[in-house]
Amino acid sequence: MGFYEERILPRLINRALDTGECKKYRKRTAAALEGTVLEVGFGSGLNLPFYPRAVEHIHAIDPSELGRELAAERIAACQVPVSFAGLDGQRLPMPDASVDAVLSTWTLCTIPDVDAALREILRVLKPGASLHFLEHGRSAEPGVARWQDRINPMQRLIGGGCNLNRVIDRHVEDAGLRVDSLETFYMKGPRVFTYMFAGVAVRP
Repeated sequence: MGFYEERILPRLINRALDTGECKKYRKRTAAALEGTVLEVGFGSGLNLPFYPRAVEHIHAIDPSELGRELAAERIAACQVPVSFAGLDGQRLPMPDASVDAVLSTWTLCTIPDVDAALREILRVLKPGASLHFLEHGRSAEPGVARWQDRINPMQRLIGGGCNLNRVIDRHVEDAGLRVDSLETFYMKGPRVFTYMFAGVAVRP
């Protein structure tokens, strides 16, 4: 990572994704988590306040050292133990069928090989366990999607590899997970950036 990606971008993300609206959707996405949870794209720990009491341990995956620094106070205030398990969502250092749930929020847009990451998520989930995701991606409106395609190269450059036009549920299903619930909607802001996929996918 360069200086911008390592020292500046994590601070920008920490601010941009800590709004009241983001918190509302984070809380809803985390509500049904329980047991041992793997969070892919832990970042600065913005999900920590919303983990329910049923969660026993959180394994965090994230490449940013600054993100860990920014998360320190949230980790200290969290009632659930947090351990950093690795840096790369494409190669999870976890045994097969070892976690009760995976949480991913605003992360699948950025992982370079998202399909490899989702196959790894499938591998580490116990049979019947679930991926809980909240992600932005390609709009269902053709006009918005065309603009997403146009500006995606610039977005990748300034957003640390973030893609605007991934069809999240398609990637999840292609990995072998079964999407049990899915809601798509726009958050506040320009539509090219705010089309959301919120859902739960289960390992068969």
